[in-house]
Amino acid sequence: MLAFSHVSKTYGETVGAGLTALHDVSFQVPSGRRVAIVGRSGSGKSTLLHLAAGIDLPTRGKVEVLGKDLSSFSDRDRTLLRRNEIGLVFQFFHLLPHLPVRENVALPALVAGGKPRDFEPRVLELLDRVSLADRAGDPVSNLSGGEMQRVAICRALLRRPRLILADEPTGNLDDENSWLVLELMLELVTREKATLLYVTHSRELAGLADETWRIHSGVLDAA
Repeated sequence: MLAFSHVSKTYGETVGAGLTALHDVSFQVPSGRRVAIVGRSGSGKSTLLHLAAGIDLPTRGKVEVLGKDLSSFSDRDRTLLRRNEIGLVFQFFHLLPHLPVRENVALPALVAGGKPRDFEPRVLELLDRVSLADRAGDPVSNLSGGEMQRVAICRALLRRPRLILADEPTGNLDDENSWLVLELMLELVTREKATLLYVTHSRELAGLADETWRIHSGVLDAA
């Protein structure tokens, strides 16, 4: 599903020695696996996810999603791949405050030009799974942090992506909500038969995954 082959990412290389955020990273995530990467702030976790999503490209090495080398894609093709095959979950939710819960979940389908009759049942199905069906018409600003992240997870799963990438999905939540939200995300990903890669600073939350890798100063230990 996702593979890195000797991937390095250096910023500012053209103006000097540069800053290496990732160094010679190689791994494979098979379809259906749930993998956590744990590391401190600045260790390279977010850079790794940006490369996995095709938001950025490696300085050296190869990133493959579904067996396709992302560096061979145009910007437009990488955008379409994210839209159709990858679901993204962020620490700060990135919901649109002027839209109700229902439309925030539906946003990927709306951007893709979908018709409401085609995606509304799916929106309500997902909201029901996270116990928010009765809040579908509420402004997202009325929700708690944990509820907002549940909405964001529903949005990520809306179009049945095969790969879910989550960047510190509980980093903005208290301990109780962190466990509830992460357990819910793992359950939903399993039901959807998707592959999950999430990064976290918490070893305890990482322990809920099928396997845990560690990253330090841009070097990944995936043993």
